[in-house]
Amino acid sequence: MADAFRIELDDTALNASLDRITKAAAKAVRPAAQAGAEEYYFEARLRCPVSAEAHYFYGRQSKKTGVRYLFEPGNLRNSLYQVYSKDNSGQGVAQYHVAWNHQKAPYGFMVEYGTSRAPAHPFLRPAYAAVQQHALQVANAVLLDEMRKELA
Repeated sequence: MADAFRIELDDTALNASLDRITKAAAKAVRPAAQAGAEEYYFEARLRCPVSAEAHYFYGRQSKKTGVRYLFEPGNLRNSLYQVYSKDNSGQGVAQYHVAWNHQKAPYGFMVEYGTSRAPAHPFLRPAYAAVQQHALQVANAVLLDEMRKELA
């Protein structure tokens, strides 16, 4: 009969460590995503066009009645926001939206995309393109930092 040997491995400590890492990562996802979104938000604010003086926006209350709204310089920039999206977030995923408040600046779409009468002055899309890599680096750095804090 051949000699046999047996090796036993207790993976309890390893599994506990992996569980701690998983929990730390899950807890760090949202702060990391917010840090990346903030980079994009600040870049969008910098790129947002600001008129030299107050301007009017013409809308409609009904098909027959037109309304004229006066907006102060910087209104569109001041209506920019970032918000956590509960609908698009979940287990291990945190998503933030950066946009303008459509009630405070209903003309934002026309500025970003233009109209048949006015050229586009995009600021959201160029802001995203400009900081995409940097925002990802910031998010990754925050993710690692938050995980280190949890695991310390």
